[in-house]
Amino acid sequence: MPTDPLWLPTLSYDETELRLMDLSLVMADGTARGARPGLRPGDPGMAVTLAGTTVNVSAGTATLYRSGQGLYRAQLAATSPGTLVAADASFSRIDLVYLRVWDTAVDASGLRKADAVYLPGTPSGTPAAPNPGATEIYIRLATITVPPTGSGGTGAATVSSAVRQVTVAPGGVLPVSSAADIAAAGTYVGQVRYNTARAMLETWSGTAWVAPGDWTAYTPTWTASVTNPVVGAGGSLTGRYTVIGKSVTVLISLLAGSATTYGNGEWAFSLPFAAANIGTAARQWLGAALGIVPGSAYWPGTSQVESNTSVVRALSPMTAAGSANARWAAAVPQTWASGHQLNIEITYEAA
Repeated sequence: MPTDPLWLPTLSYDETELRLMDLSLVMADGTARGARPGLRPGDPGMAVTLAGTTVNVSAGTATLYRSGQGLYRAQLAATSPGTLVAADASFSRIDLVYLRVWDTAVDASGLRKADAVYLPGTPSGTPAAPNPGATEIYIRLATITVPPTGSGGTGAATVSSAVRQVTVAPGGVLPVSSAADIAAAGTYVGQVRYNTARAMLETWSGTAWVAPGDWTAYTPTWTASVTNPVVGAGGSLTGRYTVIGKSVTVLISLLAGSATTYGNGEWAFSLPFAAANIGTAARQWLGAALGIVPGSAYWPGTSQVESNTSVVRALSPMTAAGSANARWAAAVPQTWASGHQLNIEITYEAA
């Protein structure tokens, strides 16, 4: 069905059309014609405070969203939505302060206005903030926790803005701090947010929020040039990597078990990403390797990733200092047995 595009001459628009077209101005919520409502990051407006028992809300502006109705933009002058209800003698209570838009087309209120609302909660041993009515168009501004006056309590109320939600323009960096926001999935691959709990920028990969320097587990494949080894019962082979740009740092740990077999030929361990092609095989990346016989010996070595390959190997001198290096295998640099450990670390350029 045809619609009226915005800002064309001779057309007239109703309020719902305008609100729906305003959806393109704010962050999406992952649904068609959806939006994330809230206040602007860094905007001190609509702050909730207490002056004695008077609840105050400072002047400010915000966006509100209602499915099918689009985006409401509202502003308030400084106001007091009510007086704090007296504390209960036995139980704590959590009250809610929120911004509401009255739209008679939605709520049949006969009103078209915006105001701040103070909604007292219910005293309880496990208090929770109340929810506004199902037909209300609103965003939460703050909660007020009111402790009991009995059992030596003072009944002194405290204000928390943890429920206050912020929003940004499409593509903007959204600061997140609440548990719900931190746990929420992204809406598109490449979306960036600032996680205040970690003090880090994170990017949505399509399955998880990741930050530069985050470590990811993977399981390397252990091969040999003739016959492949088998980790077997009692053994373990684990890997972890972190990526910044094209730089990949890898840690690999092998613990030999009672059923581990060591194959025949030079060992290799798969990388999480193929190495870049930087020219001839003489060009390669070097790192560290360490073989451990617990309580007995340490065998230091070098880890090696060659250009345009997908594996890392370890090598070390066979005998005295100055002798040629050999790649690790079933009997290099020692005869491997149950309980022995191998550790590899290397940083290389991904393809």
